[in-house]
Amino acid sequence: MQNFIYYTPTKVYFGKDEEEKVGKIIKEYNPKKVLIHYGMSSAEKSGLLDKVKKYLDEENISYITLGGVKPNPELSLVRKGIELSRREGVDFILAVGGGSVIDSAKDIANGLANPLDDVWDYSIGVKKPLKTIKKGCILTISAAGSEMSNSCVITNDITKEKRGYGSDMNRMDFAIMNPELTYTVSKYQTACGAVDIAMHTIERFFCIGGDTYLTDEIALAITKSAMKAGLDSYNNPYDYAARSNMMWASSLAHNGLTQC
Repeated sequence: MQNFIYYTPTKVYFGKDEEEKVGKIIKEYNPKKVLIHYGMSSAEKSGLLDKVKKYLDEENISYITLGGVKPNPELSLVRKGIELSRREGVDFILAVGGGSVIDSAKDIANGLANPLDDVWDYSIGVKKPLKTIKKGCILTISAAGSEMSNSCVITNDITKEKRGYGSDMNRMDFAIMNPELTYTVSKYQTACGAVDIAMHTIERFFCIGGDTYLTDEIALAITKSAMKAGLDSYNNPYDYAARSNMMWASSLAHNGLTQC
């Protein structure tokens, strides 16, 4: 085996009703103000956003909100989030959503912590973020694995470039993962998620060398589990076991484990 560094610092809160702890969890970081970052409408329609606000209110945590993250998160909203957070004195970001929301939150956190940098420079490899601010997420879809990865993919909506960058600054401090929150994910997005998980794993599986049989077996297990959990979730959206295995596979496929 080649030398490697395996670093996965994200603390995971996995299981039913774990999102109810979000206020207490964030309070441990002593934030002055939290930015709740979310997508287009699902977090609002499902009632999750209102619940999150209530949990923060119960702990007397000050917050502001910024929604509107689209699939393939856009640089313009990242810049808006940085400007808003700087003006409001935000020092913690909570992403409520899937990979796009989490990536947007990562970029906002990095841009906020490095005020002299142009955040797009991270995406195109001109600069690397040297610091970040604390951040966590409540995951609502099993797919991209951004909740435990060191990657961040942003689309420049002016130039139409989609670029990704890896950095330990992109690591979430915590990820709350309640499989029940994925019950309302559509059949199409469930299927896409299973493929996303499988491809993250398969890309790492086909590498040169035959002496990584432990890592290979882990990769095979994740791929097989994503296939079964994806199909079971597709056929029965309220299958907790399937949604659970799907969610955990999403994280393990992209947290560095299958590339050791």
